[in-house]
Amino acid sequence: MSLASVLDLRRITDAVSHLRDRQIADIVLRSDCRQLRIVLDDGQALFLGVVVDDQGRPRLDADLIRTPEEVATGQLEVHFDSVD
Repeated sequence: MSLASVLDLRRITDAVSHLRDRQIADIVLRSDCRQLRIVLDDGQALFLGVVVDDQGRPRLDADLIRTPEEVATGQLEVHFDSVD
């Protein structure tokens, strides 16, 4: 096993571990069966898919889309000083 594949497995394991003790809101499988989207009740989404590398070999890929930690509320206030 190459170092790159070990790093990929660690990244995928980290992404999938976020599903533990979470409520799943929706699961969508792409029509060509190459990607699975798992949407959690807090808005995060895990994408599992098959991608083809440079040699034409398929490999599993995972991406976790997290919600921003701090959601900005209100408006940005800009004060202008008058110059006389």
